[in-house]
Amino acid sequence: MDIKEGTEMTRLESARKGIITEEMTEVALAEGVTPEYIRDRIADGTVIITRNTQRTDLKPLAVGKGLRTKVNANIGSSEDVLDPAEELVKLRAAIDAGADAVMDLSTGGDINAIRRAILAEATIPLGTVPIYQAAHDSGLKGKSFVELTADDIFAVIEEQAKEGVDFVTVHCGVTRRSVERIKIEGRVMGIVSRGGALTAEWMEFNKKENPLFEEYDRLIEIAKKYDMSLSLGDGLRPGSLADATDKGQIEELIILGELTKRAVDKGVQVMVEGPGHMPMDQIEANMLLQKRLCNGAPFYVLGPLVTDIAPGYDHITSAIGGAIAAKSGADFLCYVTPSEHLRLPTAEDVTEGVIASRIAAHAADLVNGVPGAMEMDLKMSRARKALDWNTQIELSINPERARALRESSAPGDSDVCTMCGSLCAIKITNEAAI
Repeated sequence: MDIKEGTEMTRLESARKGIITEEMTEVALAEGVTPEYIRDRIADGTVIITRNTQRTDLKPLAVGKGLRTKVNANIGSSEDVLDPAEELVKLRAAIDAGADAVMDLSTGGDINAIRRAILAEATIPLGTVPIYQAAHDSGLKGKSFVELTADDIFAVIEEQAKEGVDFVTVHCGVTRRSVERIKIEGRVMGIVSRGGALTAEWMEFNKKENPLFEEYDRLIEIAKKYDMSLSLGDGLRPGSLADATDKGQIEELIILGELTKRAVDKGVQVMVEGPGHMPMDQIEANMLLQKRLCNGAPFYVLGPLVTDIAPGYDHITSAIGGAIAAKSGADFLCYVTPSEHLRLPTAEDVTEGVIASRIAAHAADLVNGVPGAMEMDLKMSRARKALDWNTQIELSINPERARALRESSAPGDSDVCTMCGSLCAIKITNEAAI
């Protein structure tokens, strides 16, 4: 079929009609696959393109089956640290470090102004968690979050969608039944998701069902209006290795699988968020379970963090888990910074977190056969064989750091480094023509 835009359809509806849009062709070129592949994977719900129709100047991002593993960076203010200018510094740090998307998780200060400033400057897709703004706004009105109505919550979602937010995390699977599972089983850490905890508190106080679950069709209509992706949040994710793969987590995942199908059937793109803390031997099974229960929808994981005892180094624990997760089917890694569990991240933390997650993503892409992944490593190996330091630095995942380390200890013989010097194995074998 000829390439043309489906003007009154969502991209999912266009794909199901066999239409290849310019947007699909653009992401196919970026991913090294055919436009037909992108169209077919969007049609079956295993690939999404994250771009709100309000952001026509934004480069579209494809996430899902058979594509390069993507990395998200979380930024945003808190009640204690609320400098809007600093959040823009973090945004630029995330983009410069190679993040594919960013989420504004602001909970303090003028949240609307921060989000709009980020939207105005972001050259990558932006996600949010609307319930944070709903909670913040209720406080400004002198109310508790539990006093909010369903209309209040949906009004915030509509507002953010209209402004151009590309994907929203919504905790639709935190229901009275799934929360009860946690109470019955018992957990070391309980509910560690802010959105999950707020939702559980709201249900407990009002003795009502989660409005995002009960009025899910209303949420679908908002998303469809702006072709905004739904990121079905893991409000009951484990925050401790001891809580991994428990009944509450799985109950929520079952619900999210059902909700995924309902949204996709109505032409709305969905990805599903996954577990936080998890032993390495459970990660692969969790990825397979999510894909099975959620009809292969893209999986967006926080970490997973593979140990609980590494504050200050959780970008490393997350990268270990993220590599295993991506190898086993995860499509989108949410970074974790060295500040996790300790403080609001700085711009430097953002850079460290993005780079660690990008390493994990690329390591998985190598074994998953993602187009172009192995070629990058082959180029690096050839540059090392040639002792071509400039090319090695240019090809590295963080050229600025590689260059700084190289220059901080420059040897007398520029062909080698200070690790081996004249005993450099590569130089010896090159000279001996071995």
